[in-house]
Amino acid sequence: MRGSEASAQVNTGAGMTAGTAGRRAHAWDDDGFDDRVPFLARIEKNDRVALLATGRPLRYRPRSVIMHQDEPSTHVVLLLHGWTKVTAIAANGYEALLALRGPGDIIGEGAALSGRHRAATVTALEPVEAVAIDQSRFTAFLAGSPQVSLQLLGLATDRQRSTDRRRLEWAALTVRERLAVLLLELMRTHGSRTDEGVELTIGLSQQEFAGSVGSSREAVARLLKDLRAKQVVVTRRRRIVVLRPDVLRRIIGEGSA
Repeated sequence: MRGSEASAQVNTGAGMTAGTAGRRAHAWDDDGFDDRVPFLARIEKNDRVALLATGRPLRYRPRSVIMHQDEPSTHVVLLLHGWTKVTAIAANGYEALLALRGPGDIIGEGAALSGRHRAATVTALEPVEAVAIDQSRFTAFLAGSPQVSLQLLGLATDRQRSTDRRRLEWAALTVRERLAVLLLELMRTHGSRTDEGVELTIGLSQQEFAGSVGSSREAVARLLKDLRAKQVVVTRRRRIVVLRPDVLRRIIGEGSA
C-alpha cells in the first residue's frame, strides 16, 4: 500500500481517539490514554512513508496467525487495515488475551529489538493488510532516525503505563465486574449498532474472554449465561450482542445510562 493511503487511514483512527478523550474516569475506560495513539500516527509523514517503503506488503485472512509465540524474531509488522488479537499461553496452558491491535499499530518490535523469541501470538480477527519489515532493515532505520526511535520508546512507555494502571484497578474488581468492563470496552471500540443492540464486531472465544478477565472459561460461561437469562446480552458462537449496556454499567457501579 502507498504511504499516502496508510497515512489517511492512520490519521482517521487517531482522530476518532482524540474526539472522545477527556471524559472517562477509569484506567479501563480512558480514551485519552496515549497508548491508544498508534505508532504510525506518532511519526512524521516523511518518516512514515520512508519506513513503509523498506518493507513488503502482506495480506492475512481472518483467523490466520501473523506471529507465533516463542518463535524467533525475523521481522516486525505494521498494520494498515484490519484488527488483530494478541494472546499468550502460560506453561499451565492458560491463555490470556493481552491486547487488540489495529490500523497504525506496530507488532513484533519488542522481540526485534531485544533479539529474543516472540512473547505472544498475534492472530488476524478480520482481513488484514500490513507491511512486514525485516529485523535488520528495521533496526537500521531506527539507528538513522532518532525521532522515530524516540516515538517508539514513547509508545512502549505508554503501553506499560496503561498496563500497570489497569492491573492496579483490575485487582479491586470481581470477575463479574471485569467482564462487564470488558464488554463495555469492546462495545465502544468494536461495536456496531444493529436492530438487536450493539454487536461486537470481533469474534472472541469464551477462553479468550476468560484470559482477559483473569478467570476460568467455566466461570465466564456461567456469567454470560446469567447475562443472557437477564436479557442483557445475546450470545452465539464467537458473537455477542449487548442489549442492555445500562445494566453492565450498574454492575461496575457507574449508574444507569
